[in-house]
Amino acid sequence: MKIAESDLIINPDGSIYHLNLLPGDIADTVITVGDPDRVGEVSKYFDSIEFKKGKREFITHTGFVGNKRVTVLSTGIGTDNIDIVFNELDALVNIDFETREIKEQLTSLNIIRIGTSGAIQEDIPMGTILASSYGLGLDALMNYYVQDLSGDERNLLDAVNTHFGHLQHINPYLTSANEYLLNSIGKDMVHGITVTAPGFYAPQGRKVRAKNSVPDFVHLLNSFNNNQNRITNLEMETAGIYALAKVLGHKALSVNAILASRVKFEFSNEPNKIVEKAIKLVLERI
Repeated sequence: MKIAESDLIINPDGSIYHLNLLPGDIADTVITVGDPDRVGEVSKYFDSIEFKKGKREFITHTGFVGNKRVTVLSTGIGTDNIDIVFNELDALVNIDFETREIKEQLTSLNIIRIGTSGAIQEDIPMGTILASSYGLGLDALMNYYVQDLSGDERNLLDAVNTHFGHLQHINPYLTSANEYLLNSIGKDMVHGITVTAPGFYAPQGRKVRAKNSVPDFVHLLNSFNNNQNRITNLEMETAGIYALAKVLGHKALSVNAILASRVKFEFSNEPNKIVEKAIKLVLERI
């Protein structure tokens, strides 16, 4: 079946609608970052840069680290942008733009997020580089997709739903990291469940002027423990990345530069150094 023009929008130059990329522009290894300015902070370590493209908040650099072709792409903030980025990355490698049909042989991308996050456990200090063993989404993205869970994912999500059972308006979803990427790129890092929130302030338990509807939200998160699986940090993309990667047949890992301690109410005075540490570590391991 051909995919409708209104479902998969292709620009007049043959590029995908939002990312402005052509099939062949992306490598099989893709690093995602939230901040468009961080794309250059990654690609400056490439041995060579093949091209740079950009549209809206989506900036892409593709080049080589040694003999390995790598793409770094900014997603912007939130799982609504992850929905755009991951569907369009998948289309670039798995849909024939001429026929608008799914290719017979599918490509599985290795996708590594390098992002910032705040720790919610007292024993995880600022400066930690943390690999997400699971992404736990508190947003609504996966209400719109069919997701098949493994037995371990289902058991852990059941425990989460029991823990959060009194929050009737939240419908969590949960997906594990790709095991190969977790054990290779994420080796020797702190591991834990990363919560993806649909906002930065009250949805992450911050209090400024507006009144929060969930009191002691951070404590509610950090008090969860199931078979030594605990929630370690908060951010805004990981769960969507893990869930859509699995739905579309890609491998994903989220690497988090811990810039804040939410339990100690502290924020790093050297955030750029922590992010740079994470970037160098990932590039060394890919």
